Amino acid sequence: MKKDAFISYWVESANRDYKAMLNLYQSKDYHWSLFIGHLVIEKLIKAVYVKSIDDNPPRTHDLLRLAEKAKIHTTEEQKNILDLLTTFNINARYPDYEQSFYKKCDYDFTKANIEKINEVRAWLLSMIEKE
Repeated sequence: MKKDAFISYWVESANRDYKAMLNLYQSKDYHWSLFIGHLVIEKLIKAVYVKSIDDNPPRTHDLLRLAEKAKIHTTEEQKNILDLLTTFNINARYPDYEQSFYKKCDYDFTKANIEKINEVRAWLLSMIEKE
């Protein structure tokens, strides 16, 4: 497979997940929408990795680590956002017995973080689309 095909795979998969994230958000399934939002960003970082480094991105869900391996230059704020988004993967997948993540994921919390996901998504897509 050619590099462009690998990049397209990651972007198309991220776009499908993005639609699922929005559907989950609309249905008020907030914690799962944030979980899927993490996947959207993970897949786009992997597309950047393929474009810049190699066809075989690392098998990790840690967004900051992936961004570093993809040689993506990040501000401190972007690093903090990537770290935050990584917690959505862990907290939705491995809930604590008090269900604190589920309780935290109300409308306002989720809306604010969907906005962050949208910003990061646009930033990553701009990197992928650059020639």
